[in-house]
Amino acid sequence: MKYIAYCRKSTDEKDKQVLSIDQQVAELKEFAIRERLEVTEFITEAKTAKIPGREQFAEVLRRIEKGEAQGIVSWHPDRLARNSIDGGRIIYLIDTGKLLDLKFPQFWFDNTPQGKFMLNIAFGQSKYYVDNLSENVKRGMRHKLRIGIWPSKAPVGYINDSRTKNIQLDSERARIIKKAFETFTEGRKSFTEIALYLFKFGIKSASNKPIKPDEVRRILTNKFYIGIMKYGGEYYQGVHKLFISKQLFDEAQKQVIRIERPRRNGHDFAFAGLARCGECNATITAEQHIKKYKNGGSQTFIYYRCTKKLKPCDQKYIPEPEMETQLRKIIDDVALPHQWANDWYKWMDEDEKEEQSLAEENISKLKSEIETLDRKLNLLLDSYLDQVIDSETYKIKKNELFEEKLKINEEITKIQTSGSNWLEPMKEWVGSALSCAKIARAKNTSHDLAIMAKTVGSNFFLTNRQLVPTYNLGFATLRATPSAQRNSETLASKSQSVNRLVS
Repeated sequence: MKYIAYCRKSTDEKDKQVLSIDQQVAELKEFAIRERLEVTEFITEAKTAKIPGREQFAEVLRRIEKGEAQGIVSWHPDRLARNSIDGGRIIYLIDTGKLLDLKFPQFWFDNTPQGKFMLNIAFGQSKYYVDNLSENVKRGMRHKLRIGIWPSKAPVGYINDSRTKNIQLDSERARIIKKAFETFTEGRKSFTEIALYLFKFGIKSASNKPIKPDEVRRILTNKFYIGIMKYGGEYYQGVHKLFISKQLFDEAQKQVIRIERPRRNGHDFAFAGLARCGECNATITAEQHIKKYKNGGSQTFIYYRCTKKLKPCDQKYIPEPEMETQLRKIIDDVALPHQWANDWYKWMDEDEKEEQSLAEENISKLKSEIETLDRKLNLLLDSYLDQVIDSETYKIKKNELFEEKLKINEEITKIQTSGSNWLEPMKEWVGSALSCAKIARAKNTSHDLAIMAKTVGSNFFLTNRQLVPTYNLGFATLRATPSAQRNSETLASKSQSVNRLVS
């Protein structure tokens, strides 16, 4: 009698005890030799048997019907069928005499009424497992949610930990997402611009392209980042580690609303919302006036003024060109000379290489400690196998060594992922300071001026038509150095001061 061997392993198999396809093939080969079975072919398939439609399984049955083989060898009946249709087809082929025998290393079968009855029970048990699995999974998810554990794929910035069945912080991507939140809240950045920023640092779609703006919006409005999980339309309190503050998240939501709010009258005032009134602390708003001339021509004027909504205020309006001129000077006053930038980039590269060398040295020492622990574990195992130590002592000592090994691995991961935490912010700051001169002197860059103004300063106040900012860290140090003194003599001392502030 000729047999066809069929091996299957589903990718969504929850039973971890099921052998892999290679293991099944090896076991069935030994079984065939032991039982003296003539196996004409091994047919394998990586597909679930929950529903009908397996191509390779259908091919096995087709060959049985054509008489190319009269029996099937498989690891267990549940490898053949976990649904009523496929199980019924097997039974029907036996009833019609086209399938004469089934062989399983893990199950007894004989082509008798009793044997077919037991086979039906095995197929029924397999189907019951599938039917019950979904409810068990849902029950497990509900339990996880109740205790604050996310039961599904981790949002970007986190990873699923197969060991703890929980989610852990992905330190590298978490920093990228946090920076995206900060960049989004600090200036007039669109969802598309944030998508390009994320793409630059490796957060992209499955097709290796920037993620879509809608996905960026979902990230920026996902309450998971402040500990609130939404699943099945319900909210749950999460216990995962957070890296986005409630304040930063709330600021991002305000910016989302500003982006999505329709523009009234089609106006898009570049400096609206940038400053507050120095007399009454009310918001500085913008308005547009159109002056028409007798010859039919017209001219548009834009003014910025105090809303005067908090209390009476004597402050007057300022024309947009005058405000733009002041902003250009504010930005130009903190422009970084190219010589400074070149030297700082050089020093940062040297520091990065030095820190990388130190990190490699530390990692090498830690790996050496792991090798020592591995030798101790092997020696411990040999002692246990030689009955030098008892089972309980072996378990206790093994757990101690294993925990020590885990801590060292965590330390290695920390060194590899943390790197030079100050370098990236410092490089970004240098890049911004270097571009100040270009933006301040370029034409038709009102929106760029507004964005850069928020980068170099905050708490802008308009008093007597004069705009005064509070310069941010680093830029305040540059502002304190007159342009004429920004030369090689003061370079070292000033750069060290800025470095301390930025880092």
